[in-house]
Amino acid sequence: MQVDKVVVGSLRENCYLIEKEGHLLIVDPGDEAVRIKEQIGNRKVEAILITHHHFDHIGALEELRTFYDVPVYSNDNLEEKEYKIGSFTFTVIDTKGHTDDCITFYFKEEKVMFVGDFLFKGTIGRCDLENSSISDMKKSIEKIKEYPDVIVYPGHGKETTLAEEKQTNPYL
Repeated sequence: MQVDKVVVGSLRENCYLIEKEGHLLIVDPGDEAVRIKEQIGNRKVEAILITHHHFDHIGALEELRTFYDVPVYSNDNLEEKEYKIGSFTFTVIDTKGHTDDCITFYFKEEKVMFVGDFLFKGTIGRCDLENSSISDMKKSIEKIKEYPDVIVYPGHGKETTLAEEKQTNPYL
C-alpha cells in the first residue's frame, strides 16, 4: 500500500491518498479539491474516508464525492468493526475525545493508522472545543495503547509511530 500526503488549506491539514493495486481511498479531503484531483490523476477512487467532520477535514468532500461518484465513510455510517472496500481491509476504532465523532482507520496488514486529530507526534488533539471531551479522550488513549506498533498518520504535521508515542508522548 502506498500512502501519499497532500497538505491542504490554511490549517495545513493532511489529506491522504492510499493506493493499493491501482485503486485509491481518499482520507480527509480538507480543502483544495483541484490539487487533490491533480495528485490522484487517472487512478480509480473507491471511496472517501472521514476521521471527523471539522471543516478543515471535509472542505473538499462534496466536490470530490460528486466528481468521483463514490461513497463516503465516517462515524455517520460505520461501527467499530472490520470493513472491506475493494482491495482495502481496515478496522474502525472509535477514538472520541477531540470530537464526539472521531474515528481511526486501522489497516492491520499494512501496519498503519489514520487518526485525524486524535493523536499527533508528541501530543493529542484539543479537547476544549464544542463536542470534545477529555474523559472520552482518556478512554480512547487507553484503547489505542493496546494496539501493536504501527505508523500513525495524523490530520496535521508529521507521521509518527505508536511505539514512539507510547515512549515519548506525555499523554500516552
